[in-house]
Amino acid sequence: MQSTDLSCSGIGCCQTAIPNHLDTFFLKLQMYDNRTNYAYTWNISKCSYAFLSDQSWFTSNAPYLWNLRNEKEYLVNVGVRVPIVLDWAIRNKTCEEAQSDKADYSCGENTYCSNSTNGPGYLCYCVDGYQGNPYLSNGCQDVNECEDPKSNLCVAICTNTKGSYYCSCPRGSYGDGRRDGSGCTVKSEGFPVMKVSLGGLLLQNGGLLLQQQLSSHEGGLEFVKIYSEKELELATNNNNESCILGQGGQGTVYKGILPDHRIVAIKKSKIGDKSQIEQFINEVIILTQINHRHIVKLLGCCLETEVPLLVYEYVSNGTLSQHIHKNNRISVLSWDDRLRIATETSSALAYLHSATSLPIIHRDIKSANILLDDSFTAIVSDFGASRLFPMDQTQITTLVRGTFGYLDPEYFHTSKLTEKSDVYSFEVLINSQFVDEGKTEQITAVANLAKRCLNVRGEERPTMRGCNGA
Repeated sequence: MQSTDLSCSGIGCCQTAIPNHLDTFFLKLQMYDNRTNYAYTWNISKCSYAFLSDQSWFTSNAPYLWNLRNEKEYLVNVGVRVPIVLDWAIRNKTCEEAQSDKADYSCGENTYCSNSTNGPGYLCYCVDGYQGNPYLSNGCQDVNECEDPKSNLCVAICTNTKGSYYCSCPRGSYGDGRRDGSGCTVKSEGFPVMKVSLGGLLLQNGGLLLQQQLSSHEGGLEFVKIYSEKELELATNNNNESCILGQGGQGTVYKGILPDHRIVAIKKSKIGDKSQIEQFINEVIILTQINHRHIVKLLGCCLETEVPLLVYEYVSNGTLSQHIHKNNRISVLSWDDRLRIATETSSALAYLHSATSLPIIHRDIKSANILLDDSFTAIVSDFGASRLFPMDQTQITTLVRGTFGYLDPEYFHTSKLTEKSDVYSFEVLINSQFVDEGKTEQITAVANLAKRCLNVRGEERPTMRGCNGA
């Protein structure tokens, strides 16, 4: 089977569809004693495995499965979780027949009934605005659409109701508050009217969505200063190239000087990249909840420009990457400096994982995201990929984000994000800067810690507190 071809020749692989009404199945792996075929199949795959899976999942994951065929250690120690779909129904009665006998009707409150398409019987589903188990009496619970911006059409204030929600505008503005409606218009009080509608700069930059999100996080709004476009243009001399501190996949960072003579760093996202809006909002929300001496401080943002702008404290001595990867130049960082930078970085990550109101997973720890001040103090930066972590969960499933080389392999293969993903990236960072320096016993201690933290199985890695204590 080739990674782009889901059909099999029968030698080295095979597949078949599952017929309807099947209630049991049996799998058997066997290699026939045919030397020609044996040599051929051995060249194709060193591992044999069989599984039942959902057709759509198999179609989209065929290249991934094909590339794993010779990864014996990973298949044995980690494995692959394969989803299946159980096609079932409450048999022998239609919805109409079942509903006529309430004592025998299986659907709970806030549900609807649908006749089975696979033989006689029926299925229960939660009505729109509810989710849960439709077969329990109170199994379908109200969905709070206001908790997730993608689940509602509000541009400003979202209010949840039973089975639905409604939108409104903040004080001082008017309209229906909806993206598919009139949006919100700020009332004029001696200033030009700012219309907030689909396509407006404030909406494009997530301004009202950001306001809504910050309002739901205690203390968020009071710590974020809103800068005007004119202020930041003056600060960077109209985005002059001489003010550029760095450029990357997410945009450009400029050095700026505010009217009060403060030096700041101004991050400008890429033009036309809508995914940057979500990262912009995410980074603001994350950083308004953090106060740590080794984590970059967000001073404010600008919502008037075509692309979002974030304003940070200025950290004067570049990135750790620039110091340890200088071309043909010896780094000025001593062993003691590097050891202290590692300790300061681990203390920042331990704080994110265990000392904030909700745990925060950074997801992109690398040397380019560790800033250094004049005394080589470490400052962790770039929270665009970070995630708030529910207190009652040890892992969440999410789209894989991060930088190859630093990326946790278990997270990459399973999409299961845990705090141990940061632990892996941290130790890759340590390995990249502790090279051929220090006393033998110190190097040995760092190497032993790295070995534990780089374990393929996340559950066998120490926590960041454990790394910090080591």
